Amino acid sequence: MIAMDNLKKLAQLDKLAPEAANAFWAYDKAAMAPGAIPKKYKELMAIVVALTTQCVYCIELHRQAALKAGVTEQELAEAVHVAAALRAGAAITHGTHLLGTCAQ
Repeated sequence: MIAMDNLKKLAQLDKLAPEAANAFWAYDKAAMAPGAIPKKYKELMAIVVALTTQCVYCIELHRQAALKAGVTEQELAEAVHVAAALRAGAAITHGTHLLGTCAQ
């Protein structure tokens, strides 16, 4: 199911729904373009989100783009820990919904 070759099928998806696909790709390009936030930091942000959502395609594509933008392995390692801390933090804070629900 998960193979980077699947990304070759994006052209077919674009062909089958061109209006939505073109709008998405234009938005994606604009969102990831350098602006107030430099490209390097946008790629690190994308990696953290991709690690959190566990999208292997996004992880790999943004890893490649991050390296081209000058991201170091140390920065990648720290980004991994940011993603892990946020995922763990979400479990902890959402865990509060479980408290006070059991008969005492």
